[in-house]
Amino acid sequence: MATRTPLGAFGTGRRGISTGGWLVRGAAAGAAGTTVLNTVTYLDMVLRGRGTSDTPEQTVEALADKAHVAIPGEGDTRDNRVAGLGPLTGIVAGVGVGVLAGLARAAGFRPNPLVGGLVATVGALVGANGPMAVLGINDPRTWSATDWAADVVPHLAYGLATHSTLAALDRA
Repeated sequence: MATRTPLGAFGTGRRGISTGGWLVRGAAAGAAGTTVLNTVTYLDMVLRGRGTSDTPEQTVEALADKAHVAIPGEGDTRDNRVAGLGPLTGIVAGVGVGVLAGLARAAGFRPNPLVGGLVATVGALVGANGPMAVLGINDPRTWSATDWAADVVPHLAYGLATHSTLAALDRA
């Protein structure tokens, strides 16, 4: 049975969902959160008239270079593949953070909405920006307040949506 604390509940719920079940639920929650993140990002682009970021594509290029893997094609064909792979890395990161949140739930971590949302937000920020920072593509230490807001707000929406989805799947 779960033990309630100010941060949330710890322990197993009454539903008896397996670890595999939480892995799948976490992936679904991460996909829902990713959809919310993309929606908030695109609305920001519409409202402020800002362009897309090319950092996901730069990350794909850098990762392929580090792994010594050629992205097939030449010219526009290759460029289009890279343009498709960039957003896919964000989807993988979002679903992956959701999977980790699901596994944390399987282990008994059932945080309250604020804590759960913030934990998922931090996970998404690290999952999205960590590789870019490590590869030297982007340096968050040099970002302006506007840059931070444009990054944090969609990731916060992701975190809250991901946590809310997981919580809805676990009414313990």
